[in-house]
Amino acid sequence: MTPPPPGCASLGAPRARVPSPLARSGLPLRLLLLLWTVAASQGHPRNGPRISAVWKGHAGQDHVDFGLAEPHTVLFHEPGSSSVWVGGRSKVYVFDFSKGRNASMRTVNIVSTKGSCRDKQDCKNYITLLEKQGEGLLVCGTNARRPSCWTLVNDTAELLGEKRGYAPFSPDENSLVLFDGSEVYSTIRKQEYNGKIPRFRRIKGEIELYTSDTVMQNPQFIKATIVHQDQAYDDKIYYFFREDNPDKNPEAPLNVSRVAQLCRGDQGGESSLSVSKWNTFLKAMLVCSDATSNKNFNRLQDVFLLPDPNGQWRDTRVYGVFSNPWNYSAVCVYSLGDIDKVFRTSSLKGYHSDLPNPRPGKCLPDRQPIPTETFQVADSHPEVVQRVEPMGPLKTPLFHSKYHYQKVVVHRMHASNGETFHVLYLTTDKGTIHKVVESGEREHSLVFSILEIQPFHRPATIQAMSLDSDRRKLYVNSQWEVSQVPLDLCEVYSGGCHGCLMARDPYCGWNQDRCVSIYSSPKSEPVLQSINPAEPHKRCPNPKPEQAPLQKVSLAQNSRYYLSCPMESRHATYSWRHENSVEQSCEPGHQSPNCILFIENLTDLQYGHYYCEAQEGSYLHEAQHWQLLREDGAMTSHLLGRARALAASLWLGVLPTLTLGLLVH
Repeated sequence: MTPPPPGCASLGAPRARVPSPLARSGLPLRLLLLLWTVAASQGHPRNGPRISAVWKGHAGQDHVDFGLAEPHTVLFHEPGSSSVWVGGRSKVYVFDFSKGRNASMRTVNIVSTKGSCRDKQDCKNYITLLEKQGEGLLVCGTNARRPSCWTLVNDTAELLGEKRGYAPFSPDENSLVLFDGSEVYSTIRKQEYNGKIPRFRRIKGEIELYTSDTVMQNPQFIKATIVHQDQAYDDKIYYFFREDNPDKNPEAPLNVSRVAQLCRGDQGGESSLSVSKWNTFLKAMLVCSDATSNKNFNRLQDVFLLPDPNGQWRDTRVYGVFSNPWNYSAVCVYSLGDIDKVFRTSSLKGYHSDLPNPRPGKCLPDRQPIPTETFQVADSHPEVVQRVEPMGPLKTPLFHSKYHYQKVVVHRMHASNGETFHVLYLTTDKGTIHKVVESGEREHSLVFSILEIQPFHRPATIQAMSLDSDRRKLYVNSQWEVSQVPLDLCEVYSGGCHGCLMARDPYCGWNQDRCVSIYSSPKSEPVLQSINPAEPHKRCPNPKPEQAPLQKVSLAQNSRYYLSCPMESRHATYSWRHENSVEQSCEPGHQSPNCILFIENLTDLQYGHYYCEAQEGSYLHEAQHWQLLREDGAMTSHLLGRARALAASLWLGVLPTLTLGLLVH
């Protein structure tokens, strides 16, 4: 008898002599099969990741532990550098991920300067801002509710003093700080107990300005950016946020997602009411909905701007992650050109007279102040009528999913044949990263979710994520650790040439009997890649995939038994075939990571060969091959002893999962 391997083993035991815990409890196997079927029916369809993988990294090189929990962190990484800075409680962690060497960590203590504290929570200095400044780093923190900043050069911190607007009073506050040369913009309130209405401010520059208190309703700021347009006086500040919906209809969504514009050269107004306020503020609604399925996603979670490779600011792509009340997610893609056009051409919501000249939101040359009449109209009617819709003729999401996405970064890359791909990396509320590939032009784009990555040794929520296109790495951190994840994660794809190409990963290809990164292979050795999304496996030299190795097991007649087949691809249908009949089929979305065939009572007809086959489009391959043999009497006692221990552990482990699946159903 050949014993089955751990983890995907089969278990057999004579029915009369080794009753399983289920049998002893009076639970018949038919009920167990019903539980299993119900549990298996709960799951995600094909729009989820095809493969799931744990990124273990190279020993000592890709993971570093903080040594303690850091509930609030901020991460800074400069593209092309091997260093990563993470701000925590009263310290800054400095990590070095030099290629080919073990990762290292050192810390710089930046403790609170306040002499007395109201409670222990107030005594901490939570670092909330890390920003490159000259040869060093600007570090700002809560400083026991006296927000302050330091400069960090060569692991030495020098106090700059209190800096209101650079750091919040509490690490839980929603805060956004934007640097542009010598100017600084912030959403952080300057007074702890006054001015609780959130504002977008210019806190450093020629003139300090702030938004009127009536133009936003309880905003939660997501992202801000400076856009340099064709004329310098026309440069814009765009910031993305969500706010309370002014429509109080019970059927209306609670939140509305917005983009706001300001003229970077705004000098304030002429009157006493407008002299210290932004005079060019306008806001528009961001729409992310799918009319065909009647699904609306109103809650903006994150934004990533992907500049146009030719430097055309209008063609900058804006990727927005949205969610709905059920925590389903969608990704919608906008262009800065469309956003700019909406603000330049749309009428104002609720305003029915002729617009003043200059029209609200227009940037004026030569540092001219905005006329009072224009400010008054914009201040009382800050929202434009026209909504910002996604790119493409259908104005629909790039895709939507049952997963709850929280953060996104996007990498523009070129495959070995020169074709351009946009690869999205999305964090989930489960602490994983989904890798989604967008190919082709937006009007004819194809989207494929190829991989789910577990980036940490200890599963935890991802607090921050930074993309380094130069080094082709992702840097992510949880409250426990920092991980460096390669974009070209090709070693996770098994199954030979067919499995490598079926992954549809534009970073990977087949070369010299291995699935390798297109960046690691010499140019003299072209990597085999397939751009055909439907049948990539057909480019492999061998038209048929490799057969699974034969595994044998000897069993007594009348045994209870199960066969387990790991479901590597979540997009495939796995079937157990015996002789010419299909005994068990597991569709995509199967709850369990394994497709299991139960044999309640092993008879003469049930001995023989069993094949687990995975069907994914036209790709059919053999995942498992077992042969069940009749057991001779000499082996019976040995088998029974082994089966008692294994049966107990198996059933006690499987039963709670199956029962939970039935309850959920």
